[in-house]
Amino acid sequence: MATYLVQPEISTISSSALSESTVNFGVIGYGYWGPNVVRNLDQLEGAKVLAVCDKSSAARKRLNKSYPQINVTSDSDELMCSSKIDAIAVVTPVWTHYELAKAALENGKHIFVEKPFTSSVAQAEELIELAARKNLKIMVDHTFLFTGAVRKIKQLLNDDALGKLLYYDSTRVNLGLFQHDVNVVWDLAPHDLSIMNYLIQESPEAISATGQTHLNGHEDVAFMTVYFPNKIIAHLNVNWLSPVKVRTTLIGGEKKMLVWNDLEAVEKIIFMIRA
Repeated sequence: MATYLVQPEISTISSSALSESTVNFGVIGYGYWGPNVVRNLDQLEGAKVLAVCDKSSAARKRLNKSYPQINVTSDSDELMCSSKIDAIAVVTPVWTHYELAKAALENGKHIFVEKPFTSSVAQAEELIELAARKNLKIMVDHTFLFTGAVRKIKQLLNDDALGKLLYYDSTRVNLGLFQHDVNVVWDLAPHDLSIMNYLIQESPEAISATGQTHLNGHEDVAFMTVYFPNKIIAHLNVNWLSPVKVRTTLIGGEKKMLVWNDLEAVEKIIFMIRA
């Protein structure tokens, strides 16, 4: 096998892609992931964070220390009812997404929601229909779609560098973080499903999933198989009980194969051909 190392490109958004007017955000949730959302919105041209809500006094103190110019509250209704806020970012536990997102839409706010979008398909469909009626936007935080590595893989597939696609095999495992309102599929697999949907320009014909519950009442180990037309097959392995953290995707084509290791700091993508 011959191996070629591919450096991922840095993904950027040009100012021309942004609206001329500033979008004012309210962020609900400043726990594990909330600080990342606030930081990125604060640095994004065309966006401004006006207020952040969190029920934890410790979280509110952390926000005040880092962003003294941002209003802070423990009452989400203050953000929902504010005429100054255009969009609400929901960065809270999954079981709260539906109610908060629905309230934001009903108050005329666009919404940005941490993955997974909702706890059920029915909830997601209701919110999508509500947003359509009110001419509002929904964005789910599928963060990997904006990374340089995924954009590079997309470019390689578009250039037919691998040839006819044969398989997609993803492993996303680690020890914890255990979620208490969704299982490991709902927690980890949205990353891989969003990436796969972006890279493979086919609609699945069938999906099967199996998992097992061991510790906290939710499946903590699971395997998914996705069947596409033209004999393309995909496999996803998600696990909260792994002794090691692995973030690896294998993509095989008739001409070449690709390994993406997201834990590598520099050489994330390895391109391989048969000798």
